[in-house]
Amino acid sequence: MCGIAGYAGWQRAPEVSRAELRAMCDAIRHRGPDDAGYLVEPGLALGMRRLSIIDRAGGAQPLGNEDGRIQVVFNGEIYNYRELREPLERAGHRFRTHSDTEVLVHLYEEHGARMVTHLRGMFAFALWDAAERRLLLARDRLGIKPLYYSEAAGGLVFASELGSLQALGPLRLEIEPAAVADYLALGYVPDPGSIYRGVHKLPPAHVLQWQPGRAPQVEAYWSPLRATDRAITADEAVPEIRRLLAEAVRYRLIAEVPLGAFLSGGVDSTAVVAEMARQMDRPVRTFSIGFEEPEFNEAPVAARVARALGTEHTELIVRPDVDRLVEQVVLAFDEPFADSSAIPTYLVSQLARESVTVALSGDGGDELFGGYSRYADFLARETPVPGPLRGALRRFARRLPHSARGRNRLLEWTRSAEGRYAGMVAYPLAAEEGGVGRPEVVAAGSTLDGLLTRWFEQVRGYDRLSQLALVDLLSYLPGDILTKVDRASMAVSLEARVPLLDHKLAEFVLALPGELKHRDGVGKWVFRRALAGQVPELSLAKRKQGFGVPLRPWFRHELRHRLEQLLNPGSPIYAYVLPGAVQRVVGEHRQGRRDHSPLLWRLLVLHLWLGAHARRGVGRPAAEPAARSLSLR
Repeated sequence: MCGIAGYAGWQRAPEVSRAELRAMCDAIRHRGPDDAGYLVEPGLALGMRRLSIIDRAGGAQPLGNEDGRIQVVFNGEIYNYRELREPLERAGHRFRTHSDTEVLVHLYEEHGARMVTHLRGMFAFALWDAAERRLLLARDRLGIKPLYYSEAAGGLVFASELGSLQALGPLRLEIEPAAVADYLALGYVPDPGSIYRGVHKLPPAHVLQWQPGRAPQVEAYWSPLRATDRAITADEAVPEIRRLLAEAVRYRLIAEVPLGAFLSGGVDSTAVVAEMARQMDRPVRTFSIGFEEPEFNEAPVAARVARALGTEHTELIVRPDVDRLVEQVVLAFDEPFADSSAIPTYLVSQLARESVTVALSGDGGDELFGGYSRYADFLARETPVPGPLRGALRRFARRLPHSARGRNRLLEWTRSAEGRYAGMVAYPLAAEEGGVGRPEVVAAGSTLDGLLTRWFEQVRGYDRLSQLALVDLLSYLPGDILTKVDRASMAVSLEARVPLLDHKLAEFVLALPGELKHRDGVGKWVFRRALAGQVPELSLAKRKQGFGVPLRPWFRHELRHRLEQLLNPGSPIYAYVLPGAVQRVVGEHRQGRRDHSPLLWRLLVLHLWLGAHARRGVGRPAAEPAARSLSLR
């Protein structure tokens, strides 16, 4: 696992390029504390920071082909690199290392940009073809590993995190108001945009090719949209799910360093750990985290599952230095990011890193198998009001006081089906609908009816359950879940692997009809069938809890003074939000009339992130862990 950075097309003095490249890589040292590598040539700078996992002795980067014409810097793991290497050697390619990275340059020699279709893994890489003066950027199919890029001064610059671009002096980074609108609505900035104007995320399953004097060519090489196999039965699907899960886990056990897993006790993480236990010749090291508040503490169930599976389990019940921890976690992200479960993800990553370098997680199961409880809630909701009546009802609802009972439900009835689902995963921007955005931010963003349209348009023709899960897989999974896991784990130099997002497993599951995933109000129905007898029964019976934090009591006690910061007219958030709307939200929360803690958290994150941006300090994890009081078993 690594962080990569560099640029092509800029003609700069060699000593200037070396200094700039080193600064870009130093900004992401947390992604790779073991080693650094640099290549500087006229018009080219390739750099990386390495966390050594495979071929620790010989896998240094940048790494080239036999004549050095092709060079690559790579972040991630290619799990099928051994199978790929054999035919390449038979074709005459000579390997100098045993690393998965070297496969990339020889695959490119054989297949060009189509090389990515042969890869099974998580990856983001930059490959330079000196003969063609071509830079190739690529990102894995589901978006596990990040990659940013920007055109500037006739060239193209790229990096794993925005902190690298902020460290590049000549590049001026200005905040994009439309991205702030997306953040206020969704809690993250979805691809292909970023918080900065002119800086883009390479979307999952895409490649970018750049040559001097030409605009970058960005194209998809894979799609999660599969033709639904409505003829398949559960009895046929179950053994194939088991086979593909076992194969996905087997690939992700390849490592030359200590390896473990996150364990919540829920269906997904338990499925991964149970399969690890079947394949490993020693007890699996598992890690879980919890808070003292029972509703936010999954540790007891995780401990019972760990005992049933015979793992070597470490549990942490935290009573954190909340105020310090909040700043530490928020500023480890290179964009404003408002999923508060980043806090326990960071803490469990920190815990695991004390014992292992690689940890497997159960992320992705909800999007693949239709597991979110909101799917059942959505499907059970009544039909919205007929079109001709919506406008009148919306005008009436908007005139009601914000505190009026039923106001939000009335507004919900006036939305389209897509807007009603957006209302379950996002906040409105306009103050009239309960949002806090300034008029110019509202104008730059979307209403709830339009917020998810670009994703829903891609999934027309699927059953409703499949539509919801696919929209989440295209937006929420890469924008929120995988961003959270990547930044939180890499902040402490831990590699997180996600077997459920193996693309072979994903392709099979995504082709299953919705009725096999959600039946009789139960999500992940066919997955539960596949796991029956394979995992402890208590994990299948466990109520879905989520990986949350006690925000409400925190804002009443440890973070109470942060509300005063939000009300301070000097806060940088007021370039984007209305003071009166923020005062209303804080007042209703303090009076106990409504629990606005998720929205307050969103505003606090923006406040802290904007301050760090002004200091050029985003995406810089603290050198030392936040102080914490804990119970460790």
